[in-house]
Amino acid sequence: MQTNREVIQTAGREALTVSQILDAAPTSRFHRRAVIVSGVGFFTDAYDLFVISTVAVLAAKQWHLTTNQSSWVAGSAILGAFVGAFVFGRAADILGRKRVYGLVAGLMIVGALASAVAPTFGWLVAARVLLGLGIGGDYPVSAVLMSEFANRQDRGKLVGLVFSMQAVGLIVGPVVAMALLASGLNHDLTWRLLLGFGAIPAAAVVYLRAKMPESPRFAAQVKGDSDAALQQLARYSDGVIAQTGASAERQRNNIGVRQLLTNRRLLGMVVGTAGAWFLFDYAYYGNTLSLPTILADVAPHASLIAKLALSLAMFVVFAVPGYLLAIWRMDRFGHRRLQFVGFAVMALAFLALGVVGPLTHVVPAFLAVFGFSYFFIEFGPNTTTFVLPAEVFPTRVRTTGHGIAAGVGKLGAFIGVFLVPQLQKSIGLRGMLLVAGGASAGGFLLTRLIPEPGGRSLDEIADTVTSTGPPAEEQELVSTLAGT
Repeated sequence: MQTNREVIQTAGREALTVSQILDAAPTSRFHRRAVIVSGVGFFTDAYDLFVISTVAVLAAKQWHLTTNQSSWVAGSAILGAFVGAFVFGRAADILGRKRVYGLVAGLMIVGALASAVAPTFGWLVAARVLLGLGIGGDYPVSAVLMSEFANRQDRGKLVGLVFSMQAVGLIVGPVVAMALLASGLNHDLTWRLLLGFGAIPAAAVVYLRAKMPESPRFAAQVKGDSDAALQQLARYSDGVIAQTGASAERQRNNIGVRQLLTNRRLLGMVVGTAGAWFLFDYAYYGNTLSLPTILADVAPHASLIAKLALSLAMFVVFAVPGYLLAIWRMDRFGHRRLQFVGFAVMALAFLALGVVGPLTHVVPAFLAVFGFSYFFIEFGPNTTTFVLPAEVFPTRVRTTGHGIAAGVGKLGAFIGVFLVPQLQKSIGLRGMLLVAGGASAGGFLLTRLIPEPGGRSLDEIADTVTSTGPPAEEQELVSTLAGT
């Protein structure tokens, strides 16, 4: 295998473009550093995703909140994420990825600290919306930056690694919550500390984000400055990419939001990525944020700490291995194919829980099946709904497309937070799980609208989806029919 420097030197002799050089360059220390710096947003998101269900329970007791108000505490950050993904996704395609990168981290810090000192219910909801704006904006920017730095062979793994920081947050969240609850601190201080700790990871990388280079593909293809892109990247890649010149990037279609929403193929990918993410987040966030209530039905006599311990065990035993396997095998298995498999197993697991009554009455049986669904949530759409939109859209609208998908996904999560508890009250736990199974089946069907990007360069994918001929899948179907 060639070293990074040998690949870049070869590229230099052949006068390749910036994108071609990045496609060929093996994974380096720079990529690993980018994974950590980008992944902090998803650690914060996952940490917050878990602790907010505990915070909502504690704050409801202190402030005597109604069920609807408790849902606003749990869901307000998701509502902010819905808006933030749209706004900052589009901004990053206009202003550049780097400018938005540090801003969203700053919003997460301010939102977390403001939540921790909230004197009233209204203040807490407003602060949570602000936090959500930062989290939502971090989705398209971090995903696309990593995608545009990556080579074609390891792109899924690298973008998946960014998202896998969520697994760390899912473990740290319940551990911190259990430690504070067991410490004897009063519950008012406990939930405030839980929220305030969310500012720490974002604060730790603000400086590093400010020092990260602009996406070289954005600089070359949108700004038209290939030399500056390489020179800036060389500063932050420890000299691995040391080339001082490259051939100009070929001018591609000047695609904007209008074309994104009217071009048949691009609109299909918007519907496919956003629709699948919406249905997934409805099932995932709705069930996860309602997990204490779900466990109250399955194990009605368990304490809050016991429920936290059960949730933590389920994440460690099922979710974490799912993340790891997805990262390890995604680029070989196929990104789109992995999403198909994950949605299929989710649908079967939720439908089984809804149809087979004893599974929701015996704690070990419920945890086994529900946990099995969590394995394929991570080894499936929780990872791929994040990865796919960072690959299938052209450079000029890549963060816009990802932002639309992430924003619509968070809308599904917001609806899930409010709807799942109501469904559980009106049609019972089993009925609610049947609805989640139906949502998973819908996500499976919508995945058909997304092309397989694994192992292909971003430019190759962009050329395919913006060409005037029929889609590749349609061409294959015509060829098959012609040969019969």
